[in-house]
Amino acid sequence: MKFRYLPMTEQDREEMLKVIGVEKMDDLFADIPEKIRFKGELKLEEALDETSLVKEMSRLANKNIHIKEYPSFLGAGVYEHYIPSVVNHMLLRSEFYTAYTPYQPEISQGELQAIFEFQTMVCELTGMDIANSSMYDGPTALAEAAMMSAGHTKKKTILVSKTVHPEAREVLKTSAKGQNLTVVEVDEQNGVTDLEQLSTLYNDDVASVIVQYPNFFGNIEDLAAVEKIVHQGKALFIVSANPLSLGILQPPGRFGADVVVGDIQPFGIPTQLGGPHCGYFAVTKKLMRKVPGRLVGQTTDDKGKRGFVLTLQAREQHIRREKATSNICSNQALNALAASIALSALGKRGVKEIALQNIRKAHYAKEQLRKHNIEIVYDSPQFNEFVIRLPKAVRDVNKELLTHNIIGGYDLSRYYPEKEQLMLVAVTELRSKEEIDQFAAVLGGVK
Repeated sequence: MKFRYLPMTEQDREEMLKVIGVEKMDDLFADIPEKIRFKGELKLEEALDETSLVKEMSRLANKNIHIKEYPSFLGAGVYEHYIPSVVNHMLLRSEFYTAYTPYQPEISQGELQAIFEFQTMVCELTGMDIANSSMYDGPTALAEAAMMSAGHTKKKTILVSKTVHPEAREVLKTSAKGQNLTVVEVDEQNGVTDLEQLSTLYNDDVASVIVQYPNFFGNIEDLAAVEKIVHQGKALFIVSANPLSLGILQPPGRFGADVVVGDIQPFGIPTQLGGPHCGYFAVTKKLMRKVPGRLVGQTTDDKGKRGFVLTLQAREQHIRREKATSNICSNQALNALAASIALSALGKRGVKEIALQNIRKAHYAKEQLRKHNIEIVYDSPQFNEFVIRLPKAVRDVNKELLTHNIIGGYDLSRYYPEKEQLMLVAVTELRSKEEIDQFAAVLGGVK
């Protein structure tokens, strides 16, 4: 049989036509006027048998340049990190990868406990009181935080720093338009939020102020200084944070953040073409009942045994139309589980060690680049990303890097036209000394 997954024989076809009451296939199109029917054969290649098709698709796939073969210095929100092998061993168990929605706790205890553990670990990382069961991704989590701040404060203006990921800001603007909110962007100064302008723009109509930590340029924002400006009124302080960096940096909760959001992708989730990933959303206790999405709580059953349930929010909350607190009515349970397994496997010491390796290797990369006369643009404290200045357009440099089997950094001129020839470089724990040395040497030879 030519098509393994389409076992349609001539006998099957005749029986089908007989059941529906027609003599031949053309009768199925009798209602379409003859003059507009297509005559002839479509210009399509002839169908291949399964073996030939697999060979052809493999040939095409092998043309791809990917991080399994090339060292990558591309970050900008999606990062290549170590994933413990136990993640897939657990994740691919059928009771997890086929799980859907745990509305029935009596048959969903494993799924509910996994989500509960995820929430707990997010709280430990961020220094916050409560976290939900996950969001679709980091940018939508940020937008939901802004929408929640407007609903909570009854204010209409969102102040967001231009050092927040540009794609996240685009998602924010789209969500804000539907809620008739005003998004005002705060300029950056030397790679961090312009605090003077933030203070000037702040007024009684501000619902929230949003910054990123570390920010899009890799620099670490002064959260204590931002918090003083934000909390002079009733606005909420929202921080979008790289969760891995919180293994070594002080968590936003220590700086008085009201909401901490981000993408949990650095833990156990591959880059996988930019998604799907998994957003996290954590808040202080006072915002407990305003949190979008789902919350899993711990309780005891009628026999005193520990158990888990969806709590605080009825499903009806998500179908209340204009009265709903959020449009989010699901979560990324499987990816959240991947993050939970990775975090459990690494433990507190492992997370801290990987975070330290990111800092040290990024610092080493900067030293090597300076030796090759490459300018490091900002002098702010950084985690695992930094900006360099090149002698020509980044897109041209990246093409040159590919000829040396290296995936280069992010071209900042894509969203910041004034930053032409500036490349955002990411150095994670997976980059070796040899790879970093080669990267620096190739860039040093660019003219």
